[in-house]
Amino acid sequence: MSNLKGFAFGILTSATFGLIPLFTLPLMAEGMLFDSILFYRFLFAALALAGIMAAKKESFHVERGEIPVLVLLGFFYTASAMFLFWGYSFMSAGIATTLHFTYPVFVTLIMLLVFKEKTSRITLMAIVLAICGVARLSIDEGDTRLSASGVFIVLLSAVGYALYITTVNKSFAGGSTRGLKMTGRKLTFYVFIVSTILFAVKAGTHEGIQPVPDLMSFANLVLLAIVPTVISNITLVLAVHNIGGTLTAVLGAVEPITAVCVGVLVFNEPFTPNLAMGILLIIVAVTLIILSKSIQGALRKIYRKATHLQALK
Repeated sequence: MSNLKGFAFGILTSATFGLIPLFTLPLMAEGMLFDSILFYRFLFAALALAGIMAAKKESFHVERGEIPVLVLLGFFYTASAMFLFWGYSFMSAGIATTLHFTYPVFVTLIMLLVFKEKTSRITLMAIVLAICGVARLSIDEGDTRLSASGVFIVLLSAVGYALYITTVNKSFAGGSTRGLKMTGRKLTFYVFIVSTILFAVKAGTHEGIQPVPDLMSFANLVLLAIVPTVISNITLVLAVHNIGGTLTAVLGAVEPITAVCVGVLVFNEPFTPNLAMGILLIIVAVTLIILSKSIQGALRKIYRKATHLQALK
């Protein structure tokens, strides 16, 4: 029963995050700039999390030494959100979210290049598949489907999220203390606070924070803050608690599928064979990276059994 709940939470995490375009594109159609959209998103999300923490009587106290790490995490999370929303100006929401889903590839590269963690042939093959998937999304019947700058911008969102995940893993892990003595909910709350401040500053240096145009836009902002921001983070914690991080990450494949479905069904975006192939290649690549250790273990068992049978002959 615990595994069933974990799978449900994991699917809900990815599905809710994939709904970002559903609430964002109508706001952009009303003339709201992404700086203002993201400011309201993280402000409302922080308020919602503050309410949850207050209801659970959870302390808001942080140590002075934890502040630099929280600011760094907020910067990475802000960069990821900013580049993803910027990417919506260059390409369809489904393709942008799918490109963003390459972040596990960048996590692997960061761990390999920065922290010198060894990688496997399976992981290298997955990276090649991911690159092929990105190229497939970018080319349609021999013509350039997306601008190079658009692809680069959205891939920067994936890099930002990969840096966020890597930093969390190195400073905070599953309730243990590695520099940060706080729960995941508190960490997320302060990351949202930092993101809110950064987007307020960024908006202030340009057009300023725009007023909410109408009641429907306010509803979309609230839903953007609650569904693909607060809920996705809470269900992520619950999924990891029930089925572990690996299986939860595998279920992240639902994220681009949800985004593409929203784009096709709600916003009438075209769904071409090249788009389907690109999505498939990226999902296969990311799944291979996440399951590389399990695959290597299974291959070693098969090899040992084959060697043992050969010795008996």
